[in-house]
Amino acid sequence: MTIVLLGYMASGKTAVSKLLGTALELPVVDLDDYIEQKERKSIPEIFETKGEIYFRKKEHQYLKEVLEMQEPKVVSLGGGTPCYANNMKLIHEYTTDTFYLRTSIKEIINRVKDEKSKRPLISTISDEDLPEFIGKHLFERNAFYQQATHSILTDHKTVEEIVVEIKQLLN
Repeated sequence: MTIVLLGYMASGKTAVSKLLGTALELPVVDLDDYIEQKERKSIPEIFETKGEIYFRKKEHQYLKEVLEMQEPKVVSLGGGTPCYANNMKLIHEYTTDTFYLRTSIKEIINRVKDEKSKRPLISTISDEDLPEFIGKHLFERNAFYQQATHSILTDHKTVEEIVVEIKQLLN
């Protein structure tokens, strides 16, 4: 069984994947961490030195590598992963256990406002422009996110509550 978590930045993919992996006794692969290990650079460094096109090509390559690993696992994707290189089609070739962690614009802003520098996508966006940027971006990505088998609203829920919800949907 491969379980894939997807959603916009700050939707809780990393935190949920760790707890879900523990609860189901499955290894967890955070795709961004995997890419950083393989490339020996942080995601922001890759964007800065090699550009987004290079990053998206490598992201697709490493996603395929991770999906081809035979053992059961929980995979946490980067926010943009589902939106490029037919990655959702690729994911669904390996699993139907895909979960979109849906988060409102207001909640996303609340979660990222103090860590913008760590997120290359929004690091240069002013606080005033953040709601419009995130709203537009979510709108653009929504068609890809909606291809997930399941959708879970994360607003006002603990990581534990989200994990329980995922476990119920898996049964």
